[in-house]
Amino acid sequence: MKRALLLGVVVALVFSGVAFLLLQFMPQPLKDSDYLVIGSVGTLVSLVVLFFMTGAAKTGLFFKRRRKR
Repeated sequence: MKRALLLGVVVALVFSGVAFLLLQFMPQPLKDSDYLVIGSVGTLVSLVVLFFMTGAAKTGLFFKRRRKR
């Protein structure tokens, strides 16, 4: 339970940080499409962080090692 809560908090902080940075660096005035891009990039970065924090990249989620004969 604590680990899931920690993952949720970290991912929320990463999303907030990325969104804040992009809001600062995007040229003003912002259009609706700019907010869409900011949210999309924040979501992408958050999901990548979640992927690496859960260890899915190390567990062989996508590839299985073959046994040596």
